[in-house]
Amino acid sequence: MSTSNPARALERGPEQKFCQDCGAQISARAEICPKCGVRQLAPPAPAVQAPVTTGRNKVVAALFAIFLGDFGVHKFYLGQVGPGIVYLIFFWTGIPAIIGFIEGIIYLTMTDQAFAAKYGS
Repeated sequence: MSTSNPARALERGPEQKFCQDCGAQISARAEICPKCGVRQLAPPAPAVQAPVTTGRNKVVAALFAIFLGDFGVHKFYLGQVGPGIVYLIFFWTGIPAIIGFIEGIIYLTMTDQAFAAKYGS
């Protein structure tokens, strides 16, 4: 007389799944359950990552940095008030204009995802 282990019957192999209606263990590729005849639903499609919208546009930030970078307008636009004030204090030296131009080029070469990750709200 052989005894069956009920816990073993509930284990599912890598190529197995359970019927959505009767719960019978069936092949993972089965479209119809051989026990109850119910059509199995297709597995859900993998979620596609939606683009992140932050309300801030990298092209606008880049234009602000290139043309108004000496006043730190791009920093204020990106929500970085502290660095924006530093740019305002030192605008007369011309150094913020050079840094702003370089930052504008950096913004333009960033991917949208990288820009949103770094400057997102």
